Amino acid sequence: MSDENKPPKDDDQSKQSFESAMIELEELVTKIETGNLSLEDSLKEFENGIKLSRVCQSALKDAENRVKILTDNDEEQDFNVDIEK
Repeated sequence: MSDENKPPKDDDQSKQSFESAMIELEELVTKIETGNLSLEDSLKEFENGIKLSRVCQSALKDAENRVKILTDNDEEQDFNVDIEK
């Protein structure tokens, strides 16, 4: 199996941005929907899709928590923003 066909390692996915995970997930869904994969390959891709969706869910939850901190009424919070440029 070539490197580009291997699912990302869990460590790689935890560092993956929301945007790149969404793009990869959309491509994966398109690939599965073509129906040209074997059952085993479809299951592997589905498993990878679940991992990618968890990356996205985690990123969205983190964003939600950051927004909540920023919008809390009358409470000043020390908020450290770590945004990649």
